[in-house]
Order: sequence, then C-alpha cells, then structure tokens
Amino acid sequence: MPNIASLLKSEISRVARKELRGETSALKKALSTQRSDIAALKRRTQALEQQLRRLSKASAKSAPAKESASPDGASTRFSAKGLVSQRRRLGLSAAECGLLVGTSAQSIYNWEAGKVRPRARHLAAIAALRQLGRKQAAAHLASLNAG
Repeated sequence: MPNIASLLKSEISRVARKELRGETSALKKALSTQRSDIAALKRRTQALEQQLRRLSKASAKSAPAKESASPDGASTRFSAKGLVSQRRRLGLSAAECGLLVGTSAQSIYNWEAGKVRPRARHLAAIAALRQLGRKQAAAHLASLNAG
C-alpha cells in the first residue's frame, strides 16, 4: 500500500503542473501575438526606409537643376574655362577672385580645375563678375580690403 505522503506529494505536483500550464498558455499566446506584431512593424519599417531612399534619390536627381537656377528663373551656366578666362581678363589672382566671389582661393582653383561645381550663391557672384571691368574689380577689392 502506497504511502499517504507520496500520494499527497504526487497529487500536489499534478495540480501545480495543471495550474502552471494554464498560466503559461496565456503568456505563450501573448508572446506569439507580440512577436507577430514586431515582425509586422519590422516589415513596415523596411518598406518605409525603401520609400525614403527612393524619394531621396528622386529629389537628389531634381536638386541640381534647382540649385543652378537663379531667383529670376533663368539658369546660370558655369564653365571652368570661362572662370579662368574671366579671372585673367580682370587680372585677378585666385585669392582676389575668391574674395570677390565670397569663397577661398582653393575653391576657385577647384572650380577652375573642374573638380567641383560652385553652389548657387557662388554662381550668382560669378555671373556678377562678368559685368565688372578691370577698374571696377580693383575698386571693389579695395573696398573689401578696407572694410
């Protein structure tokens, strides 16, 4: 005949397992729904990131056309050779030309070498250089150096 203590112990462990199964099944269901929600959020995040990349590429393609446009709507052309000849026509060094345009001599060298293209604000200043004569450029430089 079995011992009462061992029967009681086995019954208590059986009831405890049954109770734990009930508690853990609710937790398993919650965990499953949370995991599926996380997976859905990850998919949505990836889709949004792809859309953002697509939009940024599209805006980057259309941005250079907007950058070279002046405020009156007409586009300002830029030529590295044109800048070199303009600077020589005015008799300016790269540093002096940079002072007139509002940039450094190194930027002027890079523009003339064709390594980079000037920004819209500099394009307007370069276009204004075309209107200046040698004496006007020297006077403008003198006023900038004095001020």
